[in-house]
Amino acid sequence: MKQSPTVASANPMDRLFHAQLGRATFGLSPVSLMVTYLDWFAHLMISPGKQAELLEKIRRKTSRFAVYAAQSMLDPKTPPVIRPLPQDRRFRNEAWQRWPFNLIHQSFLLNQQIFSNAVTDIRGVSPHHERAMCFLTRQMLDVFSPSNFIFTNPEVLETTVKEGGKNLLQGWMNFVEDQERVLSGRKPVGAEEFQVGKNLAITPGKVVFRNHLMELIQYTPTTEKVYKEPVLMLSAWMMKYYIMDLSPENSMVKYLVDHGHTVFMISWVNPGRDDRDLDMEDYRNLGIMDALKTINGIVPDARIHAVGYCLGGIILTIAAAAMCRDHDHRLASVTLLTTLTDFSDPGEIAVFIDPGEVSYLEDLMWEQGYLDPQQAAGSFQLLRSHDLIWSRMVREYLLGKRQPMFDLMAWNVDGTRMPYRQHSQLLRRLFLNNDLWDGRYRVGDRPIAIGDIHLPLFVVAATTDHVAPWRSVYKLHLQTDAEELTFVLTSGGHNVGIVNPPGPKARDYRIATSKAEDRYLDPDTWLETVPSQTGSWWPAWEEWLCRRSSDKIPSPPTGNPDKGYGALTDAPGTYVLQE
Repeated sequence: MKQSPTVASANPMDRLFHAQLGRATFGLSPVSLMVTYLDWFAHLMISPGKQAELLEKIRRKTSRFAVYAAQSMLDPKTPPVIRPLPQDRRFRNEAWQRWPFNLIHQSFLLNQQIFSNAVTDIRGVSPHHERAMCFLTRQMLDVFSPSNFIFTNPEVLETTVKEGGKNLLQGWMNFVEDQERVLSGRKPVGAEEFQVGKNLAITPGKVVFRNHLMELIQYTPTTEKVYKEPVLMLSAWMMKYYIMDLSPENSMVKYLVDHGHTVFMISWVNPGRDDRDLDMEDYRNLGIMDALKTINGIVPDARIHAVGYCLGGIILTIAAAAMCRDHDHRLASVTLLTTLTDFSDPGEIAVFIDPGEVSYLEDLMWEQGYLDPQQAAGSFQLLRSHDLIWSRMVREYLLGKRQPMFDLMAWNVDGTRMPYRQHSQLLRRLFLNNDLWDGRYRVGDRPIAIGDIHLPLFVVAATTDHVAPWRSVYKLHLQTDAEELTFVLTSGGHNVGIVNPPGPKARDYRIATSKAEDRYLDPDTWLETVPSQTGSWWPAWEEWLCRRSSDKIPSPPTGNPDKGYGALTDAPGTYVLQE
C-alpha cells in the first residue's frame, strides 16, 4: 500500500477514534477549534487596550442605537445607524424599515459589528486563527439572525396572516419531505426532473477510451469542417463532468462543437472504498496523459487545446508544467477556469485547512476510504451560509415556497467521492505546503515549475468565487513566463460565472491580455483600468481558441478502431451514471 510518512506513523486506534468522532463533529476537528479559541481568548485577555477600545465601541454604538430608537418612533424615515454589507440580502424588504422590525434588525447588525471587532485586530493572534474566529463567529450569529424566526421576520408574519398559516403548514411538509429524502439517500425535490442522458449531458458523442479512472468522450461534429486542433476538457473530479454539458442552452461543449471544434471530455469514475490508494499521479497519468495519447491516435499530428475547471485545472497545470519540462509539445494552449495555482490565500476555505484539521479529515477518510460528497458539500455550504442554508430555510420552511430546480442546481447535488490518498495529497502538498507554487511539487523524480509553461494561457476567475478567490487566481501573472496570458474576470460565483452562455441572461466580464515582456499590474489596478463588457465571455474565449488554431479540416472520424480506440458506448457513458 502506498503511504506517506505522516500517514504511516499514525496509530490505527487513534485514527479509528478520530474517524468516529469526525462523524459526530461533521468533520471539524475539536482540537483545532479549541486551539483557535484559546489563541484568540488568551491574547484578548492580555490586551487591556483592546478591551478598553471594545468597551468604548459598545458604549458609542449603544448610545447611537438609543437615539435612533427614539427618533424612529417619531419619524419612520430616520436614517439607519448601520447598513447591511452589500452581499447581505436578509433585510432588503421594506418591511424591515418599519417599527419594531427596524430596531430588531439594526440591533442585530450592530451586535454583528461588535463581535467582528472583538475577534479582529488583536495583536499576537495568528492570521489563520483570526480568520477562523471571524468565520465561526459569523456562523454563530447567522443562526440567531432575526430573519430566521417567525415572530422577528416581518415578511414571514405578513405571509402567515395573509395565508392563515398555510405557509407554515406547507413549510412543515417541505421540512418532513426533505428529511425523508436525506435519510433515504435520495436527491432533493425536483432533481428527478433532470436526468443525465435525457435532458442533461445530451450532446451527441461516443466513449472512445476507458480505463479504471476515466472515460474519454469524443463529441460528434455538427459542422462539415473543424479546426485541426481538438479541445480536451477536464472537470473537477469531486463533481460530475457535465457542468460543462448541462442542458443544451447552457452547454459549453455544444457551444464549442457548433462553432467547429472537435471536443473531447474526460468523465471521471466515482471512486469507492477499493480506490482508496488512487493518488494525484494516477489522476495525471490515467487521466490527462492517457487522454492525450488517445486523442493523438484519433487526430494524429495535431496539437491540443486543454481546458481545466477547478481541480481539473490544477491537474492540468501540473501536467502542462511536467510536459514543458520534458519537452513534450503536444499542447497548443491551456485554459484554466476558476483554478488556484497559489494556495497561500485560498479564501475562507482556509479556515478548514490547518495541520490538525487535515490530520483529522485524513483519519475520517482513512476509515471509509474516501471523502463523501456530502461531507465536502457541508463545508462549501458554510462558506455561503446566508444563501445556501438560512435563506433557503426561511423560503422553504417559513414562507412555504419551493425554489424551482434548474440544471445547475441538479448538477450541484450530484457529487462524487474523492479517494483517500489523492485528497490527502491535495490538502497537504498544495493547500498546506503550497508545493506547486513554490516549485517543490514532484512529477517523476524531479520537481516541476509553473514558470516552465511557455504556452498561451486563458485564465477565467469570478468576482464572488468563494472557492478560488479571483485575486488569488490572478497571482498566476507573477509565476508564469507564458508568451501571453489572457485574464478574464466574470461576474458571478465559482459555477455561475463559468456557466454563462450568450443570451439575455448573460453577465458582464473584463478581459485583458498581457505579454511576457509587459510589466506587472496588481489586481486592483487591473480592475480599475480594464473596462467591463456586457455579455458572456464564451465568444471571446472561442475567438481566442480560433486565433491559436490552424485552418479547418474535414471532420475527423469518431474514434480509430485501427489504433484500438473504437466507439465503446454512446455519450454520456457509464461512469457519470455511477452513484
